[in-house]
Amino acid sequence: MAEKIKNRSLSKARDAKQDEFYTQLGDISNELKHYRSQLRGKTILCNCDDPFESNFFKYFALNFNELGLKKLIVTSYTKSSIVGAHLPLFDIEGLKPEGREPYAIEINQVPDQNGDGAIDLSDVEYLLKNDANTSRPLKGDAAYGGGDFRSAECIKLMKKADIIITNPPFSLFREFLAQLILLDKKFLIVGSQNAISYAEVFKLIQGNRLWLGNKSGDMAFQVPDHYEARETRYWVDGDGKKWRSLGNACWFTNLDLAKRHEEMALFKKYSSEAYPTYVNYDAIEVGKVSDIPEDYEGAMGVPITFLAKYNPDQFEIIGASHALGSPMHQFAKRNTYTKRGGGSFYLPNGDGTYRCLFDRIVIRKKAAR
Repeated sequence: MAEKIKNRSLSKARDAKQDEFYTQLGDISNELKHYRSQLRGKTILCNCDDPFESNFFKYFALNFNELGLKKLIVTSYTKSSIVGAHLPLFDIEGLKPEGREPYAIEINQVPDQNGDGAIDLSDVEYLLKNDANTSRPLKGDAAYGGGDFRSAECIKLMKKADIIITNPPFSLFREFLAQLILLDKKFLIVGSQNAISYAEVFKLIQGNRLWLGNKSGDMAFQVPDHYEARETRYWVDGDGKKWRSLGNACWFTNLDLAKRHEEMALFKKYSSEAYPTYVNYDAIEVGKVSDIPEDYEGAMGVPITFLAKYNPDQFEIIGASHALGSPMHQFAKRNTYTKRGGGSFYLPNGDGTYRCLFDRIVIRKKAAR
């Protein structure tokens, strides 16, 4: 029974939901360049990663000295499907010969062991093979398997870290984020823009405790070999590796970045014809972020893609349509509108019927300083 309980692990969630996506090194490098000054002197934790397959590990290990990191901690989890493919784990001090157990790696320095003047994987490999203090097994506890971010030993590592940077399984995103907030940690994590619609996530965004990073939109991810083929956004490369792309991927963070303070240029002029008011909420519809009128001071409903350009000094977030929209039965006859789960905004079609819009974020311009 205890073993069954332990199987509530990170790997189980990823296999069940097929949300094990390996972030590309280029995407990591392109995003991290916007926070480099905030990483110096910090302990970085990557706690949803396999050290020798994770590109997060590669990025931080290879750039450890250049970034001026204090420490790098990376954990693997139970029953990893890809563990040990890049470096031979059976040679690493502190790990069992089979190299299949969950473990933690802690790096305090990455010296140029081969004397070639550059830090590369051979230097990291040398360090791990010759310093028993850099790696240790993770045992898990009665509730969670070894390496699961929810286990007591992994929570202890999270408390030890200054910044958590990783790609958590999307199916556990809410739980992972809640843990970060509870422990008051700085973080940069990959997620789906669908998470914005979660009430607890949106509340953090509205309160300026969470925002989108630099990149949002299309991102390609390598996926495990056992994942089945899909009709769209799926391919196999020349090396036989499977890939999927997500059009709504993004980075979530509470690290400051320059993009967050860039003022959005507004060019459109308001008119009641171009910007109709919702039937069930007092705000105008702005169908595209680029169409936000520069001369309107009231409440406006905009697509969630607005958050990629959101400047808290320029706009105030009032709320979201799922919470603000009044029930349509108060405004229209039955069968004249399409009902959706939760609250939504509606516009008249002009023939006595009403159309339901996609999720909207309600904003208002702040007074110019």
